[in-house]
Amino acid sequence: MATTVTLNTGARMPIVGLGTWKSPPGKVSAAVKAAISAGYRHIDGAYVYQNEAEVGEGVNAMIKDGVVKREDLFIVSKLWCTFHEKSLVRQACEKTLSDLKLDYLDLYLVHWPMGFKAGSELFPLDSTGETISDDTHFLETWVAMEELVDAGLVKAIGVSNFNKEQIEAILNKPGLKYKPANNQVECHPYLAQEKLVNFCHSQGISVTAYSPLGSPDRPWAKPDDPSLLEDPKIKAIAEKHKKTSAQVLIRFQIQRNIVVIPKSITPQRIQENFQVFDFELTTEEMKTIVGFNRNWRVCPMQWSLKHADYPFNVEF
Repeated sequence: MATTVTLNTGARMPIVGLGTWKSPPGKVSAAVKAAISAGYRHIDGAYVYQNEAEVGEGVNAMIKDGVVKREDLFIVSKLWCTFHEKSLVRQACEKTLSDLKLDYLDLYLVHWPMGFKAGSELFPLDSTGETISDDTHFLETWVAMEELVDAGLVKAIGVSNFNKEQIEAILNKPGLKYKPANNQVECHPYLAQEKLVNFCHSQGISVTAYSPLGSPDRPWAKPDDPSLLEDPKIKAIAEKHKKTSAQVLIRFQIQRNIVVIPKSITPQRIQENFQVFDFELTTEEMKTIVGFNRNWRVCPMQWSLKHADYPFNVEF
């Protein structure tokens, strides 16, 4: 069973990683240590999560203790929307590296295709509550991302929350130096993303699934939102394999050759989420799970609906 996905750079990306969105600063360092102890070698983070210093503490403690070497790990971060101006990209990356206390990232992603007004506000909003654009275009930002590879700060670059047209814009860019190596998108059975995944894979772009468990701890959850972990059909499949619903949802992505980054700060769950290489879902079960798709998004980024580069107004 392959435990890695090979990127178009030739690097191998572990197919299961630890997500750190919404992991509070006081708990994320212990979560990272628990994950590495459990066998994880891929840690996914981002500037906007505001916990990268603690993620770095966890990583560096494990390196110092001789549990892993830096080259055994695959560390991912993301450029936030307020740093899309070409002149700001490198300093954003350097800030992440200095918080993590690392010399390089294995993968650095443009977090969203939308640039926001530069400054200390992560979500600069106008009087109507809409995000304020910085009038940049992500093709310009991409050139600065390519420069990070040449400077040795990052081994690979990619995108996140980009739709097909936006990825094509990069692929067709005159003078393109490096293709995106990865597109990280929300993906779970209620948002199966089949067309986007197939498109990315056809272009040699790996896909990472965020919120693979439907992000039950998202701050804006409503009581009547569907719950994947409680879905009786998922539970039935889990019982059949003597696994948990979470393990089935993670395994579902692995069998689609999608990298998957479940987030947890509970050591037992962190271990459990990694115990997904000892069973296989049948073709029938995979079909059943894909059939749950209802194009339901956990992260619609609803305060940027009017942004010129808002990615979700198209089919995929």
